[in-house]
Amino acid sequence: MRATRVQEIWVGLFVALGIAALFMLATRVSNFSSYSNGDQDHITVYFDNIGGLKVRSPVTMSGVRVGRVSAIGYDPENLQARVELAIDSQYMKILTTDTVASIYTAGLLGEQYISLEPGAEDEMLSDGGVIMHSQSAVVLEELIGQFMVKMTSK
Repeated sequence: MRATRVQEIWVGLFVALGIAALFMLATRVSNFSSYSNGDQDHITVYFDNIGGLKVRSPVTMSGVRVGRVSAIGYDPENLQARVELAIDSQYMKILTTDTVASIYTAGLLGEQYISLEPGAEDEMLSDGGVIMHSQSAVVLEELIGQFMVKMTSK
């Protein structure tokens, strides 16, 4: 009878550790864990097409994560998608007014993210600034459609 009680305790601990490990894995995979190393500044970018970009998608410069997408909406005045970025303040001194924001896909079918490429201007972006140069997401269906049109026109 005594050995059964000890076995039950060990099994319970093992199950509890397994559940904790699955919870940690789920938060890592879902980007649920928040990204913030301190103060953040907000920048707005307008795109013609954001594809499958989502709130909390990463924002990178040269492959290094510098922020996240904080909000996505539609601007009826510009007739474009409005994307707000939360950028870690330490990287704001690098972003010039001619910075280019592009939407890329990690892998063939991976998540979409925004890549920032600083320009050569002397003036820097400030909190609440707008990035004027953007490159929209490449939509696979549009590429296939263009390919099919070119193939049928020959």
